[in-house]
Amino acid sequence: MSTKSTSFLVFINGSIENAEVNDFDELYLRFSYVIGKDWEICSGLEEGTTQIAHKSVQIGSKIVFNFPLEVTFRSTCAHGWPQLVISGYGLDSFGNDIVRGYGTTHIPISPGRHRIRIPLFVPRSSSRFQQFLGWMMGRRPEFVDPKVVTQNAGREMTRVRSHGYVQVVFNVVTKDMESLGYRIQAKHSSLEKQPENNETEHHHS
Repeated sequence: MSTKSTSFLVFINGSIENAEVNDFDELYLRFSYVIGKDWEICSGLEEGTTQIAHKSVQIGSKIVFNFPLEVTFRSTCAHGWPQLVISGYGLDSFGNDIVRGYGTTHIPISPGRHRIRIPLFVPRSSSRFQQFLGWMMGRRPEFVDPKVVTQNAGREMTRVRSHGYVQVVFNVVTKDMESLGYRIQAKHSSLEKQPENNETEHHHS
């Protein structure tokens, strides 16, 4: 007799492929995941740092990382679907790390292969957002937790400017979602739970 699953799994295998930025020639990225309270990471890296990479003239001045992403999530509820947060850093003329940009995207809901361009933005130094965070954290704004970019309230306070993008590939596999009553519609990448019709958005940020 089979027992009904009480949780589902989301397997992610992919990579941070490359970045395209205008103002500088080298970059490294830090990444982490933001998940809801009903979620846990049961294997893989919760956060990590790429190598320092340089612009390649051969492939259109892109900065190539090809840094692997591999993580498995477990949850009992689709609310709080995982988001990948990326922050880019480089060295200034004094050898200090400075922020080159922040970006975030939801992990795709529909199974399969997805290539996503994540816009990078940087807070302007005069913004109330930076002053507020500097006061709250007691440190320079560029060293605050980059996961704040996933919070819409924080984004509304931020005056930002675009700083290029990072391209990421996700291969997504889910397990036991249908047995918990979720129906994935691959064409529109939406997710419904019957009979409540709760939908979780899929952002290509």
